[in-house]
Amino acid sequence: MRRTTLALLATPLAALLAPLLVALLAAPLAAPALAQTSAAPSAALARSPASQTLHAFFAEEWERSLRESPENATFQGDARYNDRWTDLRPEAIASREAADRAALARLRAIDRNALSPADQLHYDSFDWLLRHAVERQAFREHLQPISHRRSVQTADTLAELMPFSQATHYRQWLARMAAIPAAVDQTLVLMRAGLAAGQTPPRVLMNRVPAQIAAQIVDDPAKSPFYRPFLRMPASIDAAERSALQAEAQAVVREKLVPAYRRLAQVFNDEYLPRTRTTVAASALPGGRAYYDFLARYYTSTAMGADDIHAIGLREVARLRVALEALKTETGFQGTLAEFFTFLRTDPRFFHRTPQALLDGYRAVAKRIDPELPKISRLLPRLPYGVRAIPANLAPDTTTAYYMPGAIDGSRPGWYAVNLYKPETRPTWEMLPLSLHEAVPGHHFQFARGLELPDAPAFRRTAYFVAYGEGWGLYAEQLGHEMGLYDDPYDRFGALTYEMWRAVRLVVDTGLHARGWTREQALAYFRDNVAKTEQDIVNEVDRYIDNPGQALAYKIGELKILELRRRAQAALGSRYDLRDFNDAVLATGSVPLPALEAHIERWIAAQQRH
Repeated sequence: MRRTTLALLATPLAALLAPLLVALLAAPLAAPALAQTSAAPSAALARSPASQTLHAFFAEEWERSLRESPENATFQGDARYNDRWTDLRPEAIASREAADRAALARLRAIDRNALSPADQLHYDSFDWLLRHAVERQAFREHLQPISHRRSVQTADTLAELMPFSQATHYRQWLARMAAIPAAVDQTLVLMRAGLAAGQTPPRVLMNRVPAQIAAQIVDDPAKSPFYRPFLRMPASIDAAERSALQAEAQAVVREKLVPAYRRLAQVFNDEYLPRTRTTVAASALPGGRAYYDFLARYYTSTAMGADDIHAIGLREVARLRVALEALKTETGFQGTLAEFFTFLRTDPRFFHRTPQALLDGYRAVAKRIDPELPKISRLLPRLPYGVRAIPANLAPDTTTAYYMPGAIDGSRPGWYAVNLYKPETRPTWEMLPLSLHEAVPGHHFQFARGLELPDAPAFRRTAYFVAYGEGWGLYAEQLGHEMGLYDDPYDRFGALTYEMWRAVRLVVDTGLHARGWTREQALAYFRDNVAKTEQDIVNEVDRYIDNPGQALAYKIGELKILELRRRAQAALGSRYDLRDFNDAVLATGSVPLPALEAHIERWIAAQQRH
């Protein structure tokens, strides 16, 4: 899973252009970096008039996405907007929505038939993004501006993505800190509008938020999460300036941040929380079933409805239970599958004792994977990645791990962020499949390879179509077998458990949002079929409630990639090579599943001709 951020709820196209995550704010790219995204001069000179118009349009829209979502600019490594947040005033949101509609009309005015095949793919991808951004406007998601995983109360985490090597960088962060009161006030306006419209998040999720807001209300400014960058200032900034910046930061915390968050706490606790809805389904919102149907189509990039997806999930769960039973027998465990799950959730041998030991364990797994990558790909990405901890203030309410893509100009590596909260709930048997998914050859491969797409516009190099992205991530877990990594039966159990987890998602997500399931039913179904710990199960189910439909993308995308692989094997016979197939899947960058299928069909035909 990649990570997203706060302002995405109010910036439709910017949200779709940004490559996720899930609990920061939002982020984009730098002027020098943007120059590097342009095609080579020779390629630009060879473009047709229609192609030149198209690429000029892409460049303008990319710049708009950065300007309108400063957090997404930060995310991409563009420092031009590092001193501000997205404007969440209703009139600003309306202006962005109008600009998306106008952009779709401008795109449709370009003659697609006059474009090269590569530009047609770029055109179709952007058309898909714009169509969905415009369709999404009807559901008024901005009226629910508070999430337990991404909102103004977690805005400090954006500092993870900002450079802090010179005084200018700290002054940009100070400007962002000073602008938090305005962001809070804009959020309060949207919260109250949501209350009036009957558009509120489920209370069971909002119960997590008061503690998050409280963490921002500190007596000692140096203990503020926003102050963390000032605790590790580089020696290249002279001592007098360091002291001045630290003093200013403490003053901003004391005089602006703490009062703003006190205001947010009062309104949230006294006015908002008691009036949030007691239901959990997206379908319980005004126009909710149409909203969920849209999300299912959007996240899977298919036309499948909730009933079809639910049925696929049930079939996959049944298949994987048979495989889990067989593996349980292989380990020699005497007892039922439920008892085996309990053993794997509780036996101390499967857990690290300290956060540091857990982090060291993840880094060791990554080093174990790296040398085996040439077995599954001929083209390894140039951008490096690292393994680091999820920020402590986010860890209790977020997932087991996530991937943060590197900057488009190469100034920031990719990061595999792992959850060290309560190491006694993080079993070692899940570490290998999780690392294959989030790091290599999973999300890091797809995002880093995407940045290397030749002559592609910036939005294509950073694209994130969820079914493609998460489908590849889940498929990458299975590549551990071809890499010879699953030599331990408990690691293989972890791989099966992770696959079962994504099959269960199809059942639980559609059950919650389209079939009337309660949260308790969803938790029970999860416990019965997946050996994950209670901490993870609760966070996962709450994630599906918070982000309806997103969890459907993983298994649907993986099944499509596996189907295409079988098709390639059957068509090519002895000429089939797994490395070539995997590189062909990654060669498009992130695209909707129908575009991936068409690409692989063309690739198979080309292989047959050679």
